[in-house]
Amino acid sequence: MKFAIIKERKNPPDRRVVFSPEKLAEAREKFPKAEFVVESSDIRVFTDEAYSKLGFKVTNDVSDCDVMIGVKEVPIENLIPNKKYFYFSHTIKKQPYNRKLLVAMLEKNIEMIDHETIVNEKGFRLIGFGRYAGLVGAYNGFRALGLRDGLFSLPKVETLADLDAVKAELDKITLPNIKILLSGTGKVAKGAKEILDHFKIKEVSDALYLTSKFTEPVYCLVDVMEYAKRTDGKVGDKWEFYKDPSGYESNFIPYAKETDYFIAGHFYGNGAPYLFTREDAKHPDFNINLVADISCDVDGPVASTLRASTIANPFYGYDPETETEVAFDAKDAITVMAVDNLPCELPKDASEGFGDTFLRHVIPAFFNGDKDAVLARAKMTENGQLTERFRYLQDYVDGKE
Repeated sequence: MKFAIIKERKNPPDRRVVFSPEKLAEAREKFPKAEFVVESSDIRVFTDEAYSKLGFKVTNDVSDCDVMIGVKEVPIENLIPNKKYFYFSHTIKKQPYNRKLLVAMLEKNIEMIDHETIVNEKGFRLIGFGRYAGLVGAYNGFRALGLRDGLFSLPKVETLADLDAVKAELDKITLPNIKILLSGTGKVAKGAKEILDHFKIKEVSDALYLTSKFTEPVYCLVDVMEYAKRTDGKVGDKWEFYKDPSGYESNFIPYAKETDYFIAGHFYGNGAPYLFTREDAKHPDFNINLVADISCDVDGPVASTLRASTIANPFYGYDPETETEVAFDAKDAITVMAVDNLPCELPKDASEGFGDTFLRHVIPAFFNGDKDAVLARAKMTENGQLTERFRYLQDYVDGKE
């Protein structure tokens, strides 16, 4: 089996890679029957030379490889027919901008495995960059706070060497007395929590958070059963909610009345109630004035997220009264950080962390008969057709949705 670490070709450029040179060497040692080749790249966070020094072939032609491993979408013109591909295709939610990409993969008889579809038997994702999105997103929120209020000046993460350097910058600042709400319990929320805990910000229960004033910064971590409730008043069930959220409504406003800085680290499923609407944000008791929307569902559950922002220009303002975008530091505006490719700011750490999980969960499946059905569950396309698990995409492929 011959694997290729492919060059990232999507714009804006992404410096991440699935395997660092050291992790690829570990994969070669663990799986001697595997052959790994690296496609030459001038943007990757690890240089071609770093791979060559460890004995890997670096080449411009990987067409003789069986499995292509990348991070972002591969441009249609660069897809090689009859191969297996791993990358984030951004098609499983029927994203209109990538329909042609999925159609092209079917036409080219490509066996597609999206990193997002690699899950265990319970449906939980096994790999991803979530932790790094959380880390960078929470940091960026504090950076916005410092710039907006003239409190301190944090450098951009992309200018720092690694996570240790990021945390060293946080050690230089002092936070004001604010209340911070963090939603979610997955990898994204855990990454954001890592930043809050590095500050040694006190974590408090939701009961205390909703009823008390504090003389120091505090944060509260809430899961879906805190910010959503059943419409019939009965006790909610998280797993029931995930299967069918239609009988639920938002319970977010009590938190919005007590929060200065909201970090959105939750997963939002189709049909779930919005956390807060544009009307909610107009209420005089709505206190949130800073949002780091790491989940970044545009025009969705977090009403202030009008659009995704960029690493180059990460902040904008939302005027609740006019429901329009304004300057990030405009009076009475909600400052919004909604960068949708946050791990790109920390490419070295993010790549190393991703490679750990990919080597643990994915590569073994090629050599153990896929005994845990990791590949079988994740495979979106095969023999020019959608697999059974992804038949729901057929109307999308046909252009009917």
